[in-house]
Amino acid sequence: MNPIVASGLIATLLAFAAAGALAHGDAAHKPKPSATATPAETSFGRAGDPKRVTRTVSIDMSDRMRFTPSELQVKQGDTVRFVVKNSGKVMHEMVLGTRKDLAEHAELMRKFPNMEHEEDYMVHVAPGKTGEIVWQFTKTGEFHFGCLVPGHFEAGMVGRVRVLPK
Repeated sequence: MNPIVASGLIATLLAFAAAGALAHGDAAHKPKPSATATPAETSFGRAGDPKRVTRTVSIDMSDRMRFTPSELQVKQGDTVRFVVKNSGKVMHEMVLGTRKDLAEHAELMRKFPNMEHEEDYMVHVAPGKTGEIVWQFTKTGEFHFGCLVPGHFEAGMVGRVRVLPK
């Protein structure tokens, strides 16, 4: 084997091994810190200030691979507190994003099921537990949320958020 190819392969394998060491399993995750003074803007909004929540939405995740409700409408600028309950017996998560971003991330999760991911726009919820996301929808359009546990997104565990102009 070419030494350059071999060293690249070794580096790649070491990177995946390190990712496995950081993997999330069924253990509960630490709560996220509150939104910073200037949260990072994404194509679908930014972390919201918990003190400025304009709406609270309860979402249930089930082992039927569904979110309830699976669709909602908000206004541009709304800061939404998502209270996300896992009524199932397996780990579920809710990840906000564009449909394309969620599909790409779901593909990565299938390839690397122990990959760690912890962002303001996601919450991992153990069976019988509840988690929260506080998100400000700063842009209009259609966005989505999905469970990216391998196989769940592909089984239809996805929902839609329509953000209407103010």
